[in-house]
Amino acid sequence: MEIDRIDRRILVELQKNNRIPNQRLAELIGLSPPACLKRVKRLRSEGVIVGDVSIINPDLTGNKMTMVVSVEMERDRGDIYQIFRRSILNAAEVTQCYQISGSYDFMLIVTVKDIQAYENFVERVLRKDLNIRKFHSSVSMRTVKYSTVVNLDES
Repeated sequence: MEIDRIDRRILVELQKNNRIPNQRLAELIGLSPPACLKRVKRLRSEGVIVGDVSIINPDLTGNKMTMVVSVEMERDRGDIYQIFRRSILNAAEVTQCYQISGSYDFMLIVTVKDIQAYENFVERVLRKDLNIRKFHSSVSMRTVKYSTVVNLDES
């Protein structure tokens, strides 16, 4: 799918506020409301916009600890990776998981209320997987930047 300059402008605005009324969005973009709505529907139907979420302040939910966990698998095999990915998809504490290159195979972002909850996660998910060679945990001391915005610069 081609994303033109107008689509990019729509996406920039929707990333700021996906609850913006179509009338206001159309004004900002410089389109008629029906043309704007048609473009937004197309962006959704073609999978450019994959979901609408509310971003919650983790401090207010009790999840005050963020751990960055590097995982090294025992062997470099697709079936082992697939089993691990499936277990991570079922672990609610994991908010992000990246399969990476380098010394480790996966990088996890784990959000929990305290160290006991993290220990429970480790025992339930990581220590039960016999294909994990080792993992390294780091405690995030401060969130410097957190964003869900995708850069849409054309450069």
